[in-house]
Amino acid sequence: MAERRTRYARDPLGLKRALSDRLLPGLVAAMALLAALALAGSRGAAALKDRWQQGAAAAVTVQLPPEQAARMDDALSLLRAMPGVAAAEAVDSARMRELLRPWLGEVPALPLPSVLELRLENLSIDPAPIGRQLAEAVPGAELEAHGIWVARLAALARSVQGVALAVLALVVGVAVAVVAVATRAGLASRRQAIEILHDLGATQGDIAGRFARRIGLLAAGGALAGAALAVPTLGAMASLAAPLSGGVVQPWSALPWLDLLLLPPVAGAIGWATAQFSVRRWLKRLP
Repeated sequence: MAERRTRYARDPLGLKRALSDRLLPGLVAAMALLAALALAGSRGAAALKDRWQQGAAAAVTVQLPPEQAARMDDALSLLRAMPGVAAAEAVDSARMRELLRPWLGEVPALPLPSVLELRLENLSIDPAPIGRQLAEAVPGAELEAHGIWVARLAALARSVQGVALAVLALVVGVAVAVVAVATRAGLASRRQAIEILHDLGATQGDIAGRFARRIGLLAAGGALAGAALAVPTLGAMASLAAPLSGGVVQPWSALPWLDLLLLPPVAGAIGWATAQFSVRRWLKRLP
């Protein structure tokens, strides 16, 4: 009997029975998992866009026909002396065959064009004059800039980032709706107890605070579980995306750890605020 009175004093509204500690946390965990994936997708797309724009956009390829292979040193000297060219290096035949192997299989022992890689000092430099000057000195030399492809890839990355942020906003909206529905269900199941406490002098702040604390804790716990589930999923995705980032970043270090750590407190705050608003609005309708 004494134990029951103690539980009643701590939970006079019976919220532990009214607000399930399984259904709401489970739904919030699913929302948190989706939010983690959306955040990781947005940050990953932004990182790839920056890498492409800062790296590949400044890279230029020069191709010399096989009959001009002997003039590679002349071409390199000319290119390195040009203003706006930060570096110029020759691509050896072994690397060329390695690059072509995924497309052509084992490349036969045929004469391959000589390829040089340039890196411009900044993205605003127009490579066309460089190509014309090189073609005059070394007939048949062709210059290819990657700016158009980088622009298309950057646009794709921005689209992916926008979709990820839209998904995140949708997840937040759904989470607010789920918490609001759970709060209203709890209010309906404990209506009589709430009315009695209200008639005895309990303030709206006290009643709303009890609901908000309970739902905030449940939402934070569910988000913690969702964030934990997101870690191996994001780790696997980071491993798959490693080649796109140059393969120099360890997958686990690339995870958005700060975002994952912030998910539980943010979910708890959303649950607390939504419950406060819902309960106070419901209490205003009481006679």
